Parts: sequence; C-alpha cells; structure tokens
Amino acid sequence: MEHLTLAANGARFHVARHGEGPPLLLLHGWPEFWLTWEPVMQRLGDRFTLIAPDLRGFGASDKPDGPHGAAEHAADLLAILDALGIARVGVVGHDVGGAVMQALARLAPGRITGLFFFDFVYPGIGARMGAPDRLNEIWYQSFHQMQMAPALVGASRDACRAYFGHFLRHWSHRKHAFDAVLEVFVDNFLAPGNLEGGFAYYRAAHAGRIAMMQGQAPALPPITLPTCIRWAEHDPIFPFAWTDRLHETFTDLDLAMFEGVGHFPHREDPDRAAAEIARFFSRLG
Repeated sequence: MEHLTLAANGARFHVARHGEGPPLLLLHGWPEFWLTWEPVMQRLGDRFTLIAPDLRGFGASDKPDGPHGAAEHAADLLAILDALGIARVGVVGHDVGGAVMQALARLAPGRITGLFFFDFVYPGIGARMGAPDRLNEIWYQSFHQMQMAPALVGASRDACRAYFGHFLRHWSHRKHAFDAVLEVFVDNFLAPGNLEGGFAYYRAAHAGRIAMMQGQAPALPPITLPTCIRWAEHDPIFPFAWTDRLHETFTDLDLAMFEGVGHFPHREDPDRAAAEIARFFSRLG
C-alpha cells in the first residue's frame, strides 16, 4: 500500500494507492476514512489501480474552514485526479461518498467511466428520511451540527470508542466487521481536527436534506453514466425499500440487493464486494 500526500485545490490530501491496471477511485463514508476500503483494495490490486483518498476533513487530509459538502468534495476530487495525472476513472463509494459521487458525476461526467454505489442518500428518498420511525436512526445528523458535539465525543478515548463503535456495529449486520480495526478508527477520530472535519459535512448538507424531506429539492438532470448499485439487505439506516426511485436519478442502472450484509458491504463481505466491483468495471472495459 502506497501512501501519498498531494497538494490539490488549495489543500493537502492523504491518498492510499494500491495495485495496477485501470484506475478506480474509492470514496468512503462517515464514520470512515481510507482504511475502510483496504480489504477491497487487497482483493482488486491485481486488476485495478485503487485510489482511496481521505476526503477533506477526514483522516490525514487537511480540515475545512467551516462546512464542506458534496459539491466542495467533488471539486477536491477533480483536483486530486489532475494531480495524479488521471484523465478518466471509475468511481466506487457509499454513504457520504455516494453523495459526493453524484455531485462529481454532474460536475465532470467526461472524467468518469462508471459509477458503483453501495447504500447512500439520493433525492428519491424524500420525506421518508425524516419519517417518525426513522428518527432514532438519523438523530446523529442533527447532533453533528451542534457546537458541543466534538467536545462531547472527544472528551476521552472511551467516549470516542463508544460513539464510533455504536455506529460501526449498529449499522452492520455482521456485527464484528470492524472489531479488528476499531482502535485504529478511534485513533483516527481523536487526531486533531478529525471530529470537526467529519461533522462539517453534516452542516453543509443540512439545508439540502431538509429541502429533500419537504419535497423542495431542486430538480436536477438525471445521471446518464453507467451505474451499478448493490444495496444492502439489512441496512438499518437506509432500507432496501428506498431503492424504488433510483431510476429517476440514474438512467443506465444495474440495481440488485446485496444479501446478508448491513450498511457496510465492503467491510462485511469484502470478497463479494470486490467481485461485484470487478464484474461491473470489467464489463465496461
């Protein structure tokens, strides 16, 4: 695994790179950083060049001043691709990374060969995100916008472990998927600025999330790039039923359930996740 520090779009970014072959850009979610993709990277390195950046605010990348949302992350990623000399790339992501992928696909479709998603937010979810039976799942999105949130979560190592351990286990169907790296994740989020940096995404995304729930999100053109989505069978935060309107956002869509996993297919079943990614991008040539 090669680790790079790149200057791009006025900031410095940590990027993990591994393998040889056509490039794939891997975009993590919250509460994650590049390491979440390592099992998939190890399985695909003989066929692809895997590029896993820490988004701005996360991991060892620079931290934003103020909110930093999907549009800003997309601009960062284009600059990272330029710094790496990559003209076109396949993109893989989930969660926050999935939101960033949509912005990137609209910003620079000519730079992308195809899109591969695991569970993520898209406009068709709409008001269901804030339905009464979902409130116990999405509370953290409001908490992350509070000024006291970093101080509370970062008050001690035990507090940080309890907070991130909750999400990594609760959102997983295979509850031990992150056990071997939990302490590494705690180290990551206790690093200076990393709690605030991750929470900055939720401040930036708040207005758009509320508009989506109220049915007032701006009408955006559909994404016409080849798209593969493998949505988890047992995701407690983004149920599979919410895939019913994906065709409105993606016109060239290959959708199927990813059985036996929760919110993190790439960690819970990396063998199958890698196989699905390889199958899609190999078909695209």
